Amino acid sequence: MKIYTKFGDGGQTYLASGIKVSKTDPRVDLYGSCDELNSTIGLALSFTKDLSLEPTFLNYLKSIQSFLFEIGSELAGYVPRDSKEGTVVHTSDVESLEKEIDRLMEVLPEIKFFILPGGSSMASALHIGRTICRRLERDLLVYIESGGEIHSDLRIYLNRLSDYLFAAARFANFSIGQEETIWKSRTK
Repeated sequence: MKIYTKFGDGGQTYLASGIKVSKTDPRVDLYGSCDELNSTIGLALSFTKDLSLEPTFLNYLKSIQSFLFEIGSELAGYVPRDSKEGTVVHTSDVESLEKEIDRLMEVLPEIKFFILPGGSSMASALHIGRTICRRLERDLLVYIESGGEIHSDLRIYLNRLSDYLFAAARFANFSIGQEETIWKSRTK
């Protein structure tokens, strides 16, 4: 099977629903950003080869990657057949993120100042993922406000996912003994 079809050479693509759209269509932006987020989490995971990190933490990140593939499909117009809600995201998915955030935050030292994104390579990639997730959430809201339909549970999940990625970046740094960089104002 060839990887290229040449169909997109004219600037058009098909959504999963079968509708032909321009590659500048907002839905294409949405699932493209979701793919970018997924790829960034993959990058973060690639930095774990020589690190001694908790398997539960790594497996959770991998499960998010798989789930983002499903979310990307939904953003591309795929409607899940087995879902009464019309979305792959369930309330339990949001609750799972909240439980995992709470679990990670239990072991992390309290931060009393703003921290700068960075530290280890893995944490840096997770911070990039967090910012991509925030952009995806903003773009999703623009799409909804312009009349597009996206299930609210998907929007809520992305909001919580960006929180999780912040906690995950901190947890990655903490787990390998990498100190966080405290932001210092130039005016103080």
